[in-house]
Amino acid sequence: MVGFGYDVHRLAPGESLILGGIDIASDVGTVAHSDGDVLLHAIVDAILGAAAMGDIGEHFPDTDQRWKGAPSGQFVEHAVNIITQAGYALVNLDATLVLERPKILPYKQAMRDRIAELCGLPVERVSLKATTSERVGFVGRLEGVQAYCICELQPR
Repeated sequence: MVGFGYDVHRLAPGESLILGGIDIASDVGTVAHSDGDVLLHAIVDAILGAAAMGDIGEHFPDTDQRWKGAPSGQFVEHAVNIITQAGYALVNLDATLVLERPKILPYKQAMRDRIAELCGLPVERVSLKATTSERVGFVGRLEGVQAYCICELQPR
């Protein structure tokens, strides 16, 4: 079973930038109800989608104050728990982050390590790529950040 996830958040000065569960040094950050970790949000949607179990908004609505400022790592752990209880195992995931700046390379291994930990996967099964949008569109104008993820589940 394969799942696909996508998320996007606006960027603004004075906000924190957390990606893949890691605090990133930046003069802009995500505007969001939770911690705004666009990468983990895409991962959650991929995991839930692979098992046809809804999306992040159904499980953690932004209208619920319980999730105000919540760390997105708990959303990933929840998604993994749901699929495990349903008899599935996460096999691997492949994610792409689209952001003009800051450069992600200095944080990439820490992000992979954290995602692997949250998902209960060996780090070798967590692929993370980062790219810019070549100054095109809202990402190129430094207005936002987006993330994509695909994952595979197998029956346990």
